[in-house]
Amino acid sequence: MAYEVVIGLEVHAQLLTRSKMFCPCSAAYVNAPPNTHVCPICLGMPGVLPVINQQAVEYTIMTGLALHCTIPPSSKFDRKNYPYPDLMKGYQISQYDLPLCVNGWLDIDVDGQTKRIGITRVHLEEDVAKLLHRSVGGITYSLMDVNRSGVPLMEIVGEPDLRSPEEARQYLIKLRRILQYLGVSTGNMEEGSFRCDANISLRPVGSTTLSAKVEVKNMNSFRAVHDALAYEVERQTKVLESGGRVVQETRGWVEEQGATISQRSKEFAHDYRYFPEPDLPPLEVSRAWVESLRSQLPELPDARRERFIAEYGLSHYDADQLTSSKAMADFFERTVVAIAGSEDGHVAQAEQHAKAASNWCQGDFNRLLNLHGLEAHETKLTPQHLAELLKLIEAGTINLNSAKAVFQLMFDTGKPASAIVAEQGLTQISAADELTSIVDRVLGQNPQPVADFRSGKQQALGFLLGQVMRETRGRANPGAVQELLRRRLVETA
Repeated sequence: MAYEVVIGLEVHAQLLTRSKMFCPCSAAYVNAPPNTHVCPICLGMPGVLPVINQQAVEYTIMTGLALHCTIPPSSKFDRKNYPYPDLMKGYQISQYDLPLCVNGWLDIDVDGQTKRIGITRVHLEEDVAKLLHRSVGGITYSLMDVNRSGVPLMEIVGEPDLRSPEEARQYLIKLRRILQYLGVSTGNMEEGSFRCDANISLRPVGSTTLSAKVEVKNMNSFRAVHDALAYEVERQTKVLESGGRVVQETRGWVEEQGATISQRSKEFAHDYRYFPEPDLPPLEVSRAWVESLRSQLPELPDARRERFIAEYGLSHYDADQLTSSKAMADFFERTVVAIAGSEDGHVAQAEQHAKAASNWCQGDFNRLLNLHGLEAHETKLTPQHLAELLKLIEAGTINLNSAKAVFQLMFDTGKPASAIVAEQGLTQISAADELTSIVDRVLGQNPQPVADFRSGKQQALGFLLGQVMRETRGRANPGAVQELLRRRLVETA
C-alpha cells in the first residue's frame, strides 16, 4: 500500500527584546553565569505580579502580519498548568483560545513548485528554565539555570500541510529567514532561540483521515529535522506494512545514532487545565496599532528577491541565494551602490556591476564567512572595500588572481584594496615592453613546450602562460600574455 506523509510543525522562537516577558531582567542570557539574570518574578516567588512586555507583543503581531495572519481585536494570556522541574511556578503563562495572530500562510518552493502552507496561530508565552543533567561517580543529578526562564517565546503553529521531510526543511528555512528580516529573533537553532517540534503521521494515499501522530523533538538544525522525519517515514512505513499500529508518542532524535527513540507515550492528551491569567489584563489590539506595526514591516525576503531580479538583472538563483540572509543582501546592495557612486543605487550602471558583486558575495566572501562562522555584518570587510576591489579589477589595475589575494587580506585586516595592492606590489603588468622580455625568457627556458605548440598541441600554450604568471607572481595580464605568447611563438619560429 502507498502511504502519504502528513507533517505539521510547531516552532518556538525567542524574541530579541532587552528584557524578559513579564519582568525587567535581561533577556541576554546566553553565556551568562548561571542564575544571574533572575528576580522574584522569573524565579516564581509567591505574591509577585507579572507585567507584559509591550515590545514582545509588537514583535509577535509583526510576525503575524508578515505571515498573512488575521490579528483579532482582543487577546489574553492564560495559565498552562503542568508539573516539571524547569517550571518554578508550576504553570507557564501562555495563550490558549485567544492568541494574538490566527489563520495565516507561508509559501515555500520545492522542486520548482510553490506550495502554500497554512499557519494556524502565532501566540506568545514565556520560556522555561534550563535543566543541566550531570553524572558523577555513578550518581546522576540535575542542576537548574533560571536565566532562560521568562524570556519571551513566540510559538508558530503550522497546519499539517507538509508532505515530505524536504518540504518541512524548506518551511523552516523560509520561516527563519522572515524572522531574521523582521529583526524579531536571531533564529539560531544551535543556541536554542529557534526550536522545532514536528508531528508526523502516515495515511493511505487518498485518505483524508489523520492517523496517530508521532511528535519528534531534540532537533537543533535544518538537517536534523530533515533526517529525523525521513527516519520516521521509513520506521512508520515498516510498522504499517508489517500489520502493526503506529503508537502515538513523543520520540527524540539522536544524532549519533541517526534514529529517533521513544521518550514517552502520548496516547492521552495532557490536561493543562488552562484558565485566564488572573494577574494580567486582557489585551485590546486596536486597528490603529496594527496598521502602525504594518507600516514598520521591512522589505521581506520574497519581495527583495523579486526586486533584485527586476532591478539588477540577476537570475532567480542568484537573487534567492543573496536574499537568504538579510546581512548578505544588505552587503551586496551596498556594494553595488558604492561601485555606482550613488546613494540610492538606482543608476544605469547598477545592473552591469551587480553580477560581479553577486559572484564575489556568493563565492569567496561566503566561503570565508562559513569558515569563520560569521555573518556579513560581523567582519572587518565592508561593502566599500569590495566596491573598490571591483573597480580596480575593472580598470585593469589588478588581475583576478591578485584580486583573490587582496580580498583575503581585506577580510583579515580590514585594510582597503588600494593600500594592500600598494603594500604587496600587486599592480597588474600590462605593458608590452615589460611583458616581452619575460615572455622571451620563458620561451627560451621551455624549448619542449614551444616545440609542442608549434607542432599543433594547443594545450602547451596554457603551460607557457602559467610559467609567465609564475615569473610575475600572478601580476601579469593573462589576456595580454596570451596574445604576446602567440605572436612571439610565430615571430621566433
